[in-house]
Amino acid sequence: MRRRFWLGMVAVTLVAVGSVVAAALVYDNDNADFHDMQREEAMRAAHQMEAVASLSVDQLDSAAAFFKAEDDLSKHEFEVYGRSLIQQGALGGTAYIPRVTAGGRKRFERTHGLPILERAGPFGFDRSRPRAEYFPITYVTAEENEQDKRSRALGYDLGQDPDRARLMWRARDAGVAVSSPVIPLLIGGRGINVFRAVYRDGAPAKTVAERRRALIGFAAGSFRVGALAASATDAVTSAVDIQLRIGDATVFGPGGSLDDAASVPVRIADRTWVLTVKDPGGAGLSLPVALAVLGIALAALLASLIITWGRTERMQELERQASQDSLTGLSNRRRFEEDLAAAMARSRRDGSRGALLMLDLDRFKQVNDSQGHPAGDRLITEIAGVLRQRTRASDSLARLGGDEFAVILPRCSREEARLTAEAIADEVRNHDSEAALEPVTVSIGVAMFGDDPRTSVATVVSEADAAMYGAKDDGRDAVRIFDPVALRQDTPGQS
Repeated sequence: MRRRFWLGMVAVTLVAVGSVVAAALVYDNDNADFHDMQREEAMRAAHQMEAVASLSVDQLDSAAAFFKAEDDLSKHEFEVYGRSLIQQGALGGTAYIPRVTAGGRKRFERTHGLPILERAGPFGFDRSRPRAEYFPITYVTAEENEQDKRSRALGYDLGQDPDRARLMWRARDAGVAVSSPVIPLLIGGRGINVFRAVYRDGAPAKTVAERRRALIGFAAGSFRVGALAASATDAVTSAVDIQLRIGDATVFGPGGSLDDAASVPVRIADRTWVLTVKDPGGAGLSLPVALAVLGIALAALLASLIITWGRTERMQELERQASQDSLTGLSNRRRFEEDLAAAMARSRRDGSRGALLMLDLDRFKQVNDSQGHPAGDRLITEIAGVLRQRTRASDSLARLGGDEFAVILPRCSREEARLTAEAIADEVRNHDSEAALEPVTVSIGVAMFGDDPRTSVATVVSEADAAMYGAKDDGRDAVRIFDPVALRQDTPGQS
């Protein structure tokens, strides 16, 4: 009996020691998994932020190419480009900054109907000292609540602003997009400016000297720090802390150093930011302590199962939040970009065509203003249900934010895409909404892909957006298929 007792004690001791060892191994594994997951969150947030900013910078390059081809850019042409730039990325404002010589100053002021404001304080007048050249902001597009600040910026000569002028000259000489540090923006708030030089069409621009001679102006965009940070925040769970730094300065999030956090570099134009993600949860100590104190093999096994289940559930929840819109259950913007890239890749492989539909509810703001945001959320949910009913299982649905949706139609002809878009518009129009007092309509833009294997995701999204805004301009409740020839014919002669 005594022998059995000691054998039992030895067995209990072995179980206790085994439990302590198991607790240590479980803790180490959880800690490693936690840090891996935290770094994945940081990389996901950085990718989202970099993708949004890169899309806008790429669009600035496209705008610069368009401005280069235009001898005299009209206000309407700029508004078409500027509105598209702001809608697609994190830009808070866009501007075209032409190079105006002293001899052409009066003609510019007479043609454009605004004076070139020379520096005498922040935005004052001082016409007593003529300059050899001027770089006035001709048009700026921004949010509606920034109209007063936008009007103050019109005509402001950036050539006299020493901080921005240095960036402009650098962009001119380098021939690539150049980013500023965080500065006060002319449209209000704090953020960064990105400048892209525009050179005379056909002029050589291989050397610095040639680029200086060929310069005709700049395409510029303004990023608010909050908008950039929001694009990163959308890609992670709400519980994490996000910090954004450039150099040693913290421009968003908590100050100081975040211990035991994951940091990832983010490239915007020619500057590198650092995005840091800190999950306050951390790896738990309760299970290892319980295993070490209790020393019960059954408790250790049960706790290990619970931890495994909890860790799996948390990873599944993180994955769901990273790819799904919380209100509608549709794919979010990040998943939409992945799905569109995959659909375009399949089209390139099998030689098929596909279509992208961009949908925007008409007068959605009136629902929020008259009935409140809960009613607006119910309407968004209803429209998501309509889209599920009117699309195929192979199609991809996404809510890109607000009242904007996207539908990817693989293996779809132009006529099939038009019929599908019109069917969706009819279904929305005839939908008996419980949230809206008046009939709901939608404007839909369609862009095809698969014809040119070199077409990028950004180009297809831009074309669908342009077609959608064309449908808005046609009076709303319409479907418009992107046609670059028709778009060009809509704009000449306007100012």
